[in-house]
Amino acid sequence: MLKTLLRTTAAALIATAAFTATSQAEELKFATFVPPAHVATPSLFQPLADGVAADTNGALTVKLYPGGALGAGPLEQYVRALQGVADISWGLQGYTSSQFPKTMIAELPGAIADGVPGYIGIWAAYEEHLSSEYPGTKPLAIYTSEPNILIMKDHDVNTPDDIKGLKVRVSGSAAAALVTALGGTPVQMPAGQIYNALQTGLIDGVITGASAVADFKLDEVANSYTIGAPLGRITFYVVMNQAKYDSLPDDQKAAIDKHSGIVLSKSGEEQWNARADATIISMKADPDNKVIVLDAAGIAAFGAITLPVTDKVVAELGAEDVLAAMQAK
Repeated sequence: MLKTLLRTTAAALIATAAFTATSQAEELKFATFVPPAHVATPSLFQPLADGVAADTNGALTVKLYPGGALGAGPLEQYVRALQGVADISWGLQGYTSSQFPKTMIAELPGAIADGVPGYIGIWAAYEEHLSSEYPGTKPLAIYTSEPNILIMKDHDVNTPDDIKGLKVRVSGSAAAALVTALGGTPVQMPAGQIYNALQTGLIDGVITGASAVADFKLDEVANSYTIGAPLGRITFYVVMNQAKYDSLPDDQKAAIDKHSGIVLSKSGEEQWNARADATIISMKADPDNKVIVLDAAGIAAFGAITLPVTDKVVAELGAEDVLAAMQAK
C-alpha cells in the first residue's frame, strides 16, 4: 500500500515538473512574407531556431510564420517586429528606404567590392553609424545579397543604352537611382509581385540577385539575363523586438546572441550566393534563355554611369565616414 502510494506520488511529481517545464517554455514568432521554400528558411530561420533550441534544451524555441501568416504586407515587416506582432521578422531595407539611408549605402555599386562579403562591411559600420536606423529592435542579422543582375522579358541588354525607356523593377532607392541614371524608369514593388508584372508587361525587367529567379520562378516569364554590370546588391535584415529580447532570462539571451549577429548574417549571405550560383548555371543550361555575360569593356561602360551614382548618394547623405567604415578604410 505504502509502495503504491509512493509510486503514485512520484509519478504525480514528475508529471507536475514536466508540465511546469512545458508551461515555462518560451516560443518566439519568426515572420517572413515569402513561402517556406524560399532561401530565407534554411539560411536564417533554421540555424537560429536549431541553435537556440539546442542551447536552451528546448526552453526557448523559434517558430516560423512564412508567407505573410502574421501579416501579408512585405513593407510592414520591420513594424511587425517593432509592434510585437512578430517577435522576429525578416525583410528588406529597400522596401522602406527612407528609414535606412546609411545601411543602404551597402547596396550601391562599388560600396562593397566584388568578392567581399557585404555583411562584414555592414557590421563594421553598425555600432557607430547604423544602429540608430533600427529603433526598438535588436538586429539579429544584416547582410547583402549576391551582386545584382538584369532579368528581362523580350529585351536583351548588352549596353547601357539598351535600358533607355524601359520600365525596370527595383527593390529600393539605391537601384532606383541606378535605373534613372541609365535612362530607364524605376518601378518599386515587392518581390512577390514581379512575376505578374513581368508576365503582363507592367515592367520590362528587374534588377535583383539571380537567386530571385529560383525563389520566385521568374524563369517562367523572363528570357534574357545580363550578368556583370555594376548594379550593387540588396540588403536584408532579421530584427527582434527589443523589449521581448530584454524580457528573456540571461541564458536565453546568450543563446540568441550566439546564433545571431555575424554568424547568422554569414549564413544568410553565403547561402544566398550559393543559390545564385546554382541558379545561373541552370539559366545558362536552358536553351530558351539568353544569358549575356559582359566582358571588361561592357562592365566598364555600365560602371561609367552607375559608379558615379554611389559618389553622388554618399555625398548627398554626408556619409563618407559610413562608406569608409564599410570598406574598412
